[in-house]
Amino acid sequence: MSQHPLPDNLHLDTLAVRTAVDRSQYGENSEALYLTSGYVQPSAEASARRFAGEEDGYTYGRSGNPTVSSFEMRLAALEGSEAALATASGMSSIMLMLFSLLKAGDHVLYSQSMFGSTIKLIGSEFARFGVESTIVPQTDLAAWKAAIRPNTKILFAETPTNPLTEVCDIAALADLAHNAGALLAVDNCFATPILQRPMGMGSDIVMHSGTKYLDGQGRVMAGALCASEKLITEKFLPVIKNSGMVLSPFNAWVVLKGLETLDIRMRAQSARAHELALWLEQHPQVARVYYPGLTSHPQHDLAMKQMSGLGGAVLSFDVKAPDPQTARTQAFHVLDSLRVLSLCTNLGDTKTLLTHPASTSHGKLSEDQRQAAGIGQGLIRVAVGLEHIDDLKADLLRGLDTL
Repeated sequence: MSQHPLPDNLHLDTLAVRTAVDRSQYGENSEALYLTSGYVQPSAEASARRFAGEEDGYTYGRSGNPTVSSFEMRLAALEGSEAALATASGMSSIMLMLFSLLKAGDHVLYSQSMFGSTIKLIGSEFARFGVESTIVPQTDLAAWKAAIRPNTKILFAETPTNPLTEVCDIAALADLAHNAGALLAVDNCFATPILQRPMGMGSDIVMHSGTKYLDGQGRVMAGALCASEKLITEKFLPVIKNSGMVLSPFNAWVVLKGLETLDIRMRAQSARAHELALWLEQHPQVARVYYPGLTSHPQHDLAMKQMSGLGGAVLSFDVKAPDPQTARTQAFHVLDSLRVLSLCTNLGDTKTLLTHPASTSHGKLSEDQRQAAGIGQGLIRVAVGLEHIDDLKADLLRGLDTL
């Protein structure tokens, strides 16, 4: 069934429910889930052209799928990028980006505050193959500039960071990268395109873990890279076809439907997170709260400018304690006292999830690396969901008030 192309200049919340491949001949209103590993070809000549890349058309599940294409189209529309490519997970999208763009002797510059697995992937796994890397403080623009080398190919930032919600100046980093002949990649998982669109600030690549807010209900794993058509088709697509880091059609369909409610979820969860952060700042057992929406946050003004005036749905806080071991005990007590909220290392769910970063997401790092990243033993991360704010506070009080 033919479908009229969408008009230009639609709002993000409209694009989030309307962007997709054309409907099939059956005229389905909800996007179809195509569960197939192969595709019957109309002729041997057409098959040859498609496998040679001379004609559009699906050939094999590792090379493309209509449901996956719908997700890619929708995410690219939201991010304002020319194209997007879906992957099996957020970490596989980072793996794909690095593997596609780097070779032995190349240099990557990235933030010390990035997700722990990202640090291990770049600093340990890629180092085995001769890729050089340097870690710099997230918010120190001078340190980024000073660390650039002639062989620097990628500057990679995550903003806000996990779990301390540090914010970097995307436009400034883009200028640094481009002046050095390098690319800027931005992990946009925490903000999503609803709050922040790095492509419009100069980023060349935007990376997503669709496992988080894009799905929004903790159901599946997914990842994606948003970039120019040239980068996607010439760099990323050949590698993913040969490596098989593809997103399954079912997971693509789940995340595709999750995108339809992304706008209202991000705004509702950000509002709850802001109120909870203000409340935690006043609690006598809380030493510090990390949340971009607070005026006490070091990059508050920048965050409000880059993130559409909202702070996002993730915050972290330190419990008060005289030493690291006591801090760990205190944090564990708060987490073990929960009766409503979930002790879970994921984020982006409609359910509020709490975790202890020093023993989970950053547990594989050395103590020196954790200290450099500011991850203390008393730190608790809260990914705020959609429960009533009073119930969020009451559940946290079970632990905080009994320390």
